[in-house]
Order: sequence, then C-alpha cells, then structure tokens
Amino acid sequence: MPNRLSWQDYFMANAELISKRSTCDRAFVGAVLVKDKRIIATGYNGGVSETDNCNEVGHYMEDGHCIRTVHAEMNALIQCAKEGISTKNTEIYVTHFPCINCTKALLQAGIVKITYKANYRPHPFAIELMEQKGVSYLQHDVPEVHLGMND
Repeated sequence: MPNRLSWQDYFMANAELISKRSTCDRAFVGAVLVKDKRIIATGYNGGVSETDNCNEVGHYMEDGHCIRTVHAEMNALIQCAKEGISTKNTEIYVTHFPCINCTKALLQAGIVKITYKANYRPHPFAIELMEQKGVSYLQHDVPEVHLGMND
C-alpha cells in the first residue's frame, strides 16, 4: 500500500477533520488524544455544551480573546475526565500550537508528546514548561487527504 498514511499523518489528519466541527470562526482547531496508537478522545473549539456558540450569537471578546469558546485541547481532556479515561503517558495531535492555559492543562494531565500543525502564537513560557517537564513537541504538517467532502 504505497499511499498508506504514517501514524503521525493519520492522527494529524484526524485533528484536521475534527477541526471542521469548530463553532468559533476565529480559529478552527481540532485535537486528538492518542494512547498506544489508539484515539481515546477528540475535541474542537466550541461553546460550553448546550449553550450559545460563536457561530450563532457572535464572539464574547475580553483582552483580545473569545471567552465563549472552550479550546479543542480542553474539550478532549474533558471528554476523558467525563468517561474516566486516564491521560497519563498520552500524546496529543492538535492543529494549532496550544495556548499557555491549554499547555498547562496538558502537562498536568500527563501528556508526554505534543504534535501540532500550525505554529500559532507559541508562547515562550509554554515552550519553557514543556522543556522543563521533558515533554516533546513537534511541528508536523499533514499531506492533503481527500474524503470526497466539499470544503
């Protein structure tokens, strides 16, 4: 199978697909938590469940950030918490470099590797924390994958 995706490409392509569910048009972000080459949770940018989303009522901006939105990484971690799934020694594939708050949550949750596509506003302290914890981080672009869906 010459066109078979590598594991990295497969998980990042999944993050890209998940990002299509985002309900905040400021950043379409998708995240995939992976343990032992198995997807254990996904998340995308969106409002709190069963409340208004940005695409319905607009952004709620404070200090240059939309506070209506729960970030993709947080949503993936929350899914694990709700289902009682351990995130210790887990990897995350995310379409954008995690913000400082998501980075702290990922590190506290036991994530050991962060793979991201877009080098979106990487905070120096986020990088410092990853390095202090010995968490590897890697920028990885994904080849275009066609699913027969219209963009």
